[in-house]
Amino acid sequence: MEKQIDRRVCIANTLYGIRSMNIINIIMKNSYHNANEAYEALLNEVVIHGVDFDNTKALFNCGFYILDPQDNYISNKQRNWSLKYAEAEWQWYLSGDPNINKLGELYGKIPPIWKRMADEHGNVNSNYGYQWKRKAQIDYVCAKLKTNKKTRHAAISIYDGKEYDKYKTDTPCTYAIQFTIIGNQLCMSVYMRSNDIWYGFCNDQYQFSSLQKMIAERLNLQIGWYYHHAHNMHLYNDKL
Repeated sequence: MEKQIDRRVCIANTLYGIRSMNIINIIMKNSYHNANEAYEALLNEVVIHGVDFDNTKALFNCGFYILDPQDNYISNKQRNWSLKYAEAEWQWYLSGDPNINKLGELYGKIPPIWKRMADEHGNVNSNYGYQWKRKAQIDYVCAKLKTNKKTRHAAISIYDGKEYDKYKTDTPCTYAIQFTIIGNQLCMSVYMRSNDIWYGFCNDQYQFSSLQKMIAERLNLQIGWYYHHAHNMHLYNDKL
């Protein structure tokens, strides 16, 4: 019996000792204070270690923490990121209107990429506010977190493989967003099938961190970490 216990301890140490130390090291290496720090590290990483994939340099299964999600301004001068546009996109999401003309009203013009993605009526699937308003998913998440602070159900679904027939011109890049309360802080994990570093990440992180703030305020919680994961994190070759 004693030998059996020792063997279990040995197995436990292997599974939760050495491996857990490796996991901690991975987390430490992939934690960034703010969005700009994450952006610059990702840019450097993809240029050096990215693999050639469909007119891009790509990193696969790329995940990292942003420890202060509200520090979400991309200050990199080369990127020349527009807070005005990011905020207009956020207001568009809040409207829940999938039509790109609404974005045009808010921003003053419609960026060409949205025109290419829109259907014949001017609607897109990638207005994430439109997606999370379907079935009142924000209300669902808040209710779950209010009822049980340890819930694992507080998730928003965006991409839906069962709706692939609707994705002819625009396939949402984000699978899901999940929220967890840890020590009176609202933590958030974002899971994406695909994320362009130059345009996508810079604007997406602003939208997701704004969503995190909105839900935290609604629940009277502090803001915790933001974890961002992309199956394919890439930079188009014309940006190299």
